Amino acid sequence: MSAEEPRLNEDPRLIVETGVAARVAAIVEPVLEGLGFRLVRVRISGSQGGGSTLQIMAERADGTFTIDDCEATSRALSPVLDVEDPIAAAYNLEISSPGIDRPLVRAGDFERWAGYEARVEMAVAQAGRKRFRGLILGAEGTQAKLKRTDVKGDEPAEVLLPIEEIGEARLVLTDDLIREALRRAKAAGRAMDEDDGDEDVDTDDAAEAATDDVDLVIVRPGTPRPVRAAPAPKKKPAPGAPYSRGPKPKGPGRYAKPKPSR
Repeated sequence: MSAEEPRLNEDPRLIVETGVAARVAAIVEPVLEGLGFRLVRVRISGSQGGGSTLQIMAERADGTFTIDDCEATSRALSPVLDVEDPIAAAYNLEISSPGIDRPLVRAGDFERWAGYEARVEMAVAQAGRKRFRGLILGAEGTQAKLKRTDVKGDEPAEVLLPIEEIGEARLVLTDDLIREALRRAKAAGRAMDEDDGDEDVDTDDAAEAATDDVDLVIVRPGTPRPVRAAPAPKKKPAPGAPYSRGPKPKGPGRYAKPKPSR
């Protein structure tokens, strides 16, 4: 681990679950840490009659999470959840990455995404207000600092919000956020399939790869069919093998690779 890379346990979650979801979080969090991942969120949705979904959202310390990471997580968590059995009814288990418009649950999340817009729903009202929207200015201790874009009248533009009293906070999906998420994903080597040559890359494909959430849905015994299916991992062609990304209209900045010979 490099000196710059944050440790898993040095930036704890401040926005946490309650009830059954909290019991699940207590079970899965140490397992995730043993794999080198950290828990972002546990959410239980749907009705027992129609089949509920248990979503476990996780990431690496650098914010990335791949299909392979999803599969490793599901292999480790499934037997533990079977033994502990925190949910009485049958359910679908969904392992997920945070996505681009991700939840913010740690003080470090507000530091890492300073300069980007967020929506905040407080569990405890601040000055009679529960909803805030604005640019993230970072964190001061365990408080998130926002420059509000929804300010009215003589209300203060900058606010400090206790992170532990936030019900939900997440990034607002904007073009700037998508570009930055793509840049970070490329820096981590997980944005898209890259060639060894000097050929141009279709930036639309790259952006689409960066904006896709990574999900893996596991069907628990006796549950109905899952709502979402896991996307198939993209395979890199053999070195030197020509391939096509599919038909796209040509124009400035586009590059079409030859189709493979049959």
